[in-house]
Amino acid sequence: MARLSSEVVFQGRVFRVDRDRVKLPHGPEAVLDVVRHAPSAILVPMPDPDHVVLIRQYRYPIDRDVWELPAGTLDPGETPEEAAARECHEEIGLVPSKIRRLGSMFPTPGYCDEEMFFFKLTDLRQPDTAAALDPDESIHPRVFTLEEAWAMVRRGEVVDMKSVVGLLLVQPGFSDPS
Repeated sequence: MARLSSEVVFQGRVFRVDRDRVKLPHGPEAVLDVVRHAPSAILVPMPDPDHVVLIRQYRYPIDRDVWELPAGTLDPGETPEEAAARECHEEIGLVPSKIRRLGSMFPTPGYCDEEMFFFKLTDLRQPDTAAALDPDESIHPRVFTLEEAWAMVRRGEVVDMKSVVGLLLVQPGFSDPS
């Protein structure tokens, strides 16, 4: 595919929207709107093999509080692993000694280029210094058993796909046992 032209039609704090005129791989030209979003790190913080830390926070677009896995956008020049460690400190107040990449996925590749990197964080410890939340965040972390977390998915208390995917990636038997 070749991009023939591009214009920014919206620039926000979190993402921008480009309108691209492209020549598609099979020949025709098309005009496509694409949401450009920085990569993100999705955390599965596990104090032990049977427990996970979820956070509760208000999400304005759906006008409700939800339980979800901690996550955050990569800062410029930051690796996904660095973002995972930083977000763990900021959002749940703990620092991981072990960070293992579980994989990456594109949640909405039909119109958005965001890549989500999933991490299992273990050997969680208290940090030497406290971290500050972003001004627009009010986050409340809590430890759940994996069984409780899946019950929350079934009850509609965990409603975002990144959290469901992250929980699935640490299910016994789904991926390697380490």
